[in-house]
Amino acid sequence: MAEALKNVYNQSFFEEFIKVLKKVYPNLNQTQFLTDIYIKDWECKELKQRMYHISETMYQHLPNDYFKAVGVIIKITELLNTKEESLSFEYMFLPDYIEKYGIDDYTTSIMAIEKITQFTSCEFAVRPFIIKYPQQMILQLLVWSQHPHAMVRRLASEGSRPRLPWAMALPKFKKDPSPIIPILENLKNDPSEMVRRSVANNMNDISKDNPTTVIELVKKWQGKTKETDWLIKHASRTLLKSGNTDILDLFGFGSIAHIKVTNFQTHTPKIKIGQSLFFSFKLHNSSNSSSKIRLEYGIYYKKANGTLSRKVFKISEKIYEANTITEIQKKQSFKIITTRKFYKGQHRLSLIVNGKEFQKIDFMLIN
Repeated sequence: MAEALKNVYNQSFFEEFIKVLKKVYPNLNQTQFLTDIYIKDWECKELKQRMYHISETMYQHLPNDYFKAVGVIIKITELLNTKEESLSFEYMFLPDYIEKYGIDDYTTSIMAIEKITQFTSCEFAVRPFIIKYPQQMILQLLVWSQHPHAMVRRLASEGSRPRLPWAMALPKFKKDPSPIIPILENLKNDPSEMVRRSVANNMNDISKDNPTTVIELVKKWQGKTKETDWLIKHASRTLLKSGNTDILDLFGFGSIAHIKVTNFQTHTPKIKIGQSLFFSFKLHNSSNSSSKIRLEYGIYYKKANGTLSRKVFKISEKIYEANTITEIQKKQSFKIITTRKFYKGQHRLSLIVNGKEFQKIDFMLIN
């Protein structure tokens, strides 16, 4: 079994961190710092709770003067930073310090965020500043989008995502994403793949509330470069899964009048939690020409309240030759995972061809 991520904060980590902290802040009381870290409920704390606790402990031990404390934190990152593109997630308690204790000192905090994000991402920490200082931060994000350091450019996109997972949403950008678009325009051809991926993720967020905005960007950027074509395809994943006809047409997934599905069946109509669902079907292309097909399936998972909620999974995107019959076999795992809770009872399986849902078959999940 994999080691719990929270255990990155172990004795070895704190020995190294305190060594660096003591070097840049000689007044540190090392013994008391560790005592304050390892409080009685430390073992019960999950990853983010441990991050928060470390930043709170730092607040107790660093200078009371916020500007001086920030100076210490920046020196820490300068000593530890060795890579151009590094997320160094275990040090995200450093930006958490800025978020918690620097929200009223805009100038110092934005300077700190620009420095710190070059070592560990400030994508969460920057969001309260966007909410509190919207006009200033839009201009700042635009400046960051042209920064020489890739991690600062990434922050301009990642930090402005309307729906960044595990972070507070940005309601103004969910309602009107237009202030973000110039930032994404600056970054769409970025030399860093990590930055371009962030742009795609930002656009995917936008598509959930403002699909037309993303469709227009796809039309505008399509066919310019191989990298941008990948970006807009990745950005359109939610629209593609939802069967948006405009986006499907833009990527060449057209009419399926000549496509037929037969012999759709589950080979495991009853499965236990931890096992896999096996199913198969035949895809007929009765056209005299080849067809570009996006093939998916939907699992209608049973929820706690007894209703069903569909999640879409991709099988393939490929060209099916004229007048062919293709047999396809697939399986879907119901192995227990931390991100989904399974409920026994009736579930449903469906096939989706170019966004159109075909037959549905029920199956049972049992203990």
